[in-house]
Amino acid sequence: MSTLVSNLELIRRVPLFSMLTARQAELVAQAVVKSRFKRGEAIVEQGKKSDSLAIILTGSARVMAIDKRGREATLATMRPGDYIGEMSLIDDEPHSATVRAQVKTDVLVLGRLEFACCLPENSSVAYAVMKGLVQRLRHANRQIESLALMDVYGRVARALLEFSVVDSDGNAVIRNKVSRQDLAKMVGASREMVSRVMKDLQERGLIVTNPDGSMIVKDRLTSLE
Repeated sequence: MSTLVSNLELIRRVPLFSMLTARQAELVAQAVVKSRFKRGEAIVEQGKKSDSLAIILTGSARVMAIDKRGREATLATMRPGDYIGEMSLIDDEPHSATVRAQVKTDVLVLGRLEFACCLPENSSVAYAVMKGLVQRLRHANRQIESLALMDVYGRVARALLEFSVVDSDGNAVIRNKVSRQDLAKMVGASREMVSRVMKDLQERGLIVTNPDGSMIVKDRLTSLE
């Protein structure tokens, strides 16, 4: 009973749980587990899945994107009351970033099933909305990571790959013409620079522009990301 009371007290301090009913709060209090992470220890890791939500009680953590070359970019700092892992929990996809404790950090850990108990009764609609928001956030994180870690070639390559769809022949195709100006705005570079990059990509055979303005994106373009 003392553990339940203690957990209830902790839960009431977390803004995320402020709207829970008394019954929901009790269910959460019974389910949460308190964990402690040392400085530098990963709470979640980019590219891996987890089945739980972590809420910071004390300490702080850093959200970092890590590219294929091992370069890191800090996306955000998490503080008491912030929660970690909700995106993977909602859409069951791997984490888009690594979160490491900056100092000794205590968290409350809540499992997937218990998290579902906190949702409104019409959970199917709630999940659909949340999944849409998560996908937008993942895309925004990729954009931030690109700007922080990639050169213009890498950012253009990633944008083209995101525009492309696989056709019936297995080719990655961009069906609608992409203007250099729009591409420049997306990747945070000048139109002139993007034009030079696109010309170079064509000369190297990494992209092929068709007469109708559509484009074939070669697999080798992924090496520039």
